[in-house]
Amino acid sequence: MSTTASPQLAGRREWVGLAVLVLANLLISMDISVLYLAVPFITASLEPSSVQQLWILDIYGFLLAGLLITMGVLGDRFGRRRLLMTGAALFGAASVAAAYAGSAEALIGTRALLGVAGAILAPSTLALIRNMFQDISQRRTAIAIWTAGFAGGAALGPLVSGVLLDHFWWGSVFLINVPAMVLLLALAPALIPEYRDPRPGGFDLLSAVLSLGAVLPVIYGIKSLAQDGVSAVAVAALLAGPLIGAAFVQRQRTVRDPLIDLNLFRVRAFSAPMAVNVVAFFALVGFALFSTQWLQLVRGMGPLEAALWSLPAPVAVAFATTVATGVARTVRPVYIVSTGLLITAVGFLVLTQVGVHSHLAVLVGGVVGVAAGLGVALTLTADMILGAAPPERAGAASALSETANQLGAALGVAILGSIGAAIYRTDVQDTVPSGMSPEAVHAARETLGGASEVAQQLPEPARSGLLDGAREAFVHGLNLNAAIAAAVMVAAAVAATLLLRRQAVAPVTSPVVPDAPGDVPGDVPGDVPGDTPLDVPGGASLDAPLDKSVPGSAGG
Repeated sequence: MSTTASPQLAGRREWVGLAVLVLANLLISMDISVLYLAVPFITASLEPSSVQQLWILDIYGFLLAGLLITMGVLGDRFGRRRLLMTGAALFGAASVAAAYAGSAEALIGTRALLGVAGAILAPSTLALIRNMFQDISQRRTAIAIWTAGFAGGAALGPLVSGVLLDHFWWGSVFLINVPAMVLLLALAPALIPEYRDPRPGGFDLLSAVLSLGAVLPVIYGIKSLAQDGVSAVAVAALLAGPLIGAAFVQRQRTVRDPLIDLNLFRVRAFSAPMAVNVVAFFALVGFALFSTQWLQLVRGMGPLEAALWSLPAPVAVAFATTVATGVARTVRPVYIVSTGLLITAVGFLVLTQVGVHSHLAVLVGGVVGVAAGLGVALTLTADMILGAAPPERAGAASALSETANQLGAALGVAILGSIGAAIYRTDVQDTVPSGMSPEAVHAARETLGGASEVAQQLPEPARSGLLDGAREAFVHGLNLNAAIAAAVMVAAAVAATLLLRRQAVAPVTSPVVPDAPGDVPGDVPGDVPGDTPLDVPGGASLDAPLDKSVPGSAGG
């Protein structure tokens, strides 16, 4: 028979420990974008080929996305704090090695190590919140702070990079990671409790290999399509990923100790928020490149000035997550998620009005709306995903959530980026002056950046004609992509409303996990004690019985 009790509230130790986790999460996110402004300096120093330059930028994200699932499961089975500290040590060492890389090949290798270390770190930063904050209200606040850190890291990357590159050499963008990792290693044993699955079972190495094989080719294929257009390699990668993914799913159905419990996906409180995350990151990351290019290439700002004007977005995320956390105490999660998505849609609609000569407030206002809306939605989806999984599988659930984020981001870059590029090439055709070399014509027709470089070599009025036409073509693509993203957000809001409508308001305190496998999992956000499990076809419950109590090690 189930009993309920008020869980122990987190104290100062847990909140300081959360700050350490958020710092690590911020740096993992920041390392995705921190090289954007450093590329010219790296090119001048190491002289990489064009292919090597792409690998320097992309290898980190590839390995981060591909290894998240495996590392999340390893954390559940061998200790989340242990894996966190292992990742921190490797991240710090790889950062030093990257800072002093003497060749393009060495930098690619050290960026790969950073990707592996990031994958080790990332799932534990969110999964440990599940153990440190047993009270639902406190946990939701903690996840809101974690979400703000993740979003803030991506936005702060170019800003931090710009400041450092104004004073130091390009390697400094990596060395900034080292003090934070040293701090984590020093404080984690005292502030962060250890947690591992008390009944871990075996680790299926073949499943880990298949999970990597399912994710990596898809991410690679999508990015290749966005950068180089249709090619045999990109198509082969896109076909190979789903085939390997099917083999992975079949393996999970038959192996004794699966890497992922597929029954989680039958619970709408888990699968629906995952889908929302994919769509949200599709729109957010896919459009981000357009807004930064408008500031630099249309508005004419320098990198640091453009980065500073991007700061209102993470501030909006921090504010929105705070509001969402407070409102969630009395309002059903579905309404908060749907409202956040609709706010995002309004932000994108504002961005459809951005023109070549628009006031800066139009772009900044639209971006702030997008960021605030997604901050509202993603705070609740992260909480639902984490809460829908049994405590012993929180690491795997966190890894799946972050893999969905990476996949959505890659899809956004590929699809929205390709649409923008196609519109640009079509519109700019008639504005390219005659008499230029074939190389210059090709550069001007490919990107706005290329047109800006070519225009510097032309006399007036050809220079102004090319720049004006290229900027108009770019803004046309920006507007259409904003309209597409707005439509996607509205569709996602409708779908979320339909799929999550049965989610109730979470109680102020979490009931103790029931002592019988047939009872309701009290840790699922929105479960009301005594109700039946939400949205599980046929009333099925998760295969593995939930832990009857929080392990002593997890309580600190």
